[in-house]
Amino acid sequence: MTHATQPVTGRDDLLARFTQGLSTRTLRHVAEEARLDGESLKDAVERYEIDYAWQVLGSQRLLDACVAALGARLGDPVSDAHRASVVDVLQSAAAAQSTDALMSFDNDVPEHLATLLCVEFDRQSVRATEAA
Repeated sequence: MTHATQPVTGRDDLLARFTQGLSTRTLRHVAEEARLDGESLKDAVERYEIDYAWQVLGSQRLLDACVAALGARLGDPVSDAHRASVVDVLQSAAAAQSTDALMSFDNDVPEHLATLLCVEFDRQSVRATEAA
């Protein structure tokens, strides 16, 4: 699999597919899940490391996990352009979240984003080959 080294070009489509795959909840849903599990809201928030979605998506921790997942998926070190694509998608997704949306750090965001980016990088590579 060949991967282009330029930034993502199908950005709007990629961002839409990425944000559709995010698992976010309201505080009410988190509280109901905690109640059903027989634990306090505080315990549930701590156990699942829940925070505002914009905060989780904008965190260095998630960025590092996404870059690592992308590198593993590519089988190569992540280029500066690929890293910039990860940063752009995460920052854009964070900005698009409602202020009351919550999500957990314990999710599949790194794998989900790495998969979407690799598909986009492959598309870019095909377009570059066809243009040559």
